[in-house]
Amino acid sequence: MTIPWTLDLFGTDKPIIAMCHLNALPGDPKYDQATGMADVIAWARKDLLALQDGGVDGVMFSNEFSMPYLTKVETVTVAAMARVIGELLPDIRIPFGVNVLWDPAASLDLAVATGARFVREIFSGVYASDFGLWNTNCGAVVRHQHAIGAQDVKLLFNIVPEAAQYLGGRDIVSIARSTVFNHRPDALCVSGLIAGASTDAQTLKAVKDIVPGTIVFANTGVKLSNVEQQLAIADGAVVGTTFKIDGVFENHVDEARVRAFMDRVRELR
Repeated sequence: MTIPWTLDLFGTDKPIIAMCHLNALPGDPKYDQATGMADVIAWARKDLLALQDGGVDGVMFSNEFSMPYLTKVETVTVAAMARVIGELLPDIRIPFGVNVLWDPAASLDLAVATGARFVREIFSGVYASDFGLWNTNCGAVVRHQHAIGAQDVKLLFNIVPEAAQYLGGRDIVSIARSTVFNHRPDALCVSGLIAGASTDAQTLKAVKDIVPGTIVFANTGVKLSNVEQQLAIADGAVVGTTFKIDGVFENHVDEARVRAFMDRVRELR
């Protein structure tokens, strides 16, 4: 029997990948030039340590507060994220990944530069979104992955991107099935409407049932009140907002909330 890559990487079943949301970066509309990169790094370090000490299995760094997002990011964004992660590397004790919103090639570039083990992005499909028409070219991205030596970086395909709708009238089951057939993703991520919005359990189950041999993550809205239901279906979860103080997206991570959540996860495994 083949060992799932998630078990090999994280050392556990049903891994919880926590989001470490980076504050606005140089070039972003909300970047604070007065406090500069030092404040971005300090904020990220505080959240990283709270997540690790709270017991999560992995962490993913994203430029969450680079809103409104670009589908092809500027060079300064990748450079700034690399600076932050480089400063934090001595503190990182668990497997980590990266997500440069919303640019898959840039995410892979950042992974190679920092040693990240996985990336999450929109790799396939065409969407109408709050960010405009959202097109992809998975073949080009995968060729770029090989050209830069990132073959071992795991690709987490977000097939229900937040604030977007797939063009073409296809249901999520057919999208999941053809995505796995055409692209052989390392994992599929199923999301709610926005960050913090619960992933629909019926949608999650429909995806997992149609591609039982593929890792499927609940990608948004997993919290203490629904984690049992979500992990009964999914192979793990990506968790961000519920770990924040008072469960508020913009706040720092609350280590006590992380501990309570992970204690429950360990009971369920």
